Amino acid sequence: MELYADYQRELEAIRQAFGYDFLALALVEPAEQQYVIRWKYAAGNRNERFRRIMLQSGKGIAGIVFKTGKSVFIPSVPAYVGADSLFNYPIVQSEKLESLGAVPLWNDARVAGVLLAGFREEGRMTPELMQALEQAARSGIGELDGREVASN
Repeated sequence: MELYADYQRELEAIRQAFGYDFLALALVEPAEQQYVIRWKYAAGNRNERFRRIMLQSGKGIAGIVFKTGKSVFIPSVPAYVGADSLFNYPIVQSEKLESLGAVPLWNDARVAGVLLAGFREEGRMTPELMQALEQAARSGIGELDGREVASN
């Protein structure tokens, strides 16, 4: 239970420091033959639906970030996704996000999670706020060290 409190406390602090409407942490769970990504912690959430979202590598925002190890910056969800494809992005839909960024969380030179920050208004996620999110991820969260390169 202590680990939950640590992650939750860190998310709340990051959200408050930068003013994100919503901040969530997805962690990778090994599954048979593939990896499953689940949203485990959130701050500023409107409901608990995020806990039921389960994605595979390459699917949804968390899956894309996990698979590529690269950040995703979406200043306008309607322009990026389109109404007919919104069902492919359940976290965006359930939290009514209109602008967001998602970054990989590294641990021991492997992507171990995804940190997503968003706003419920278009255009609020800026390159500066995206950079702040990436810096938070590089600093490490909880037990995730933030290192992309293995240290010898």
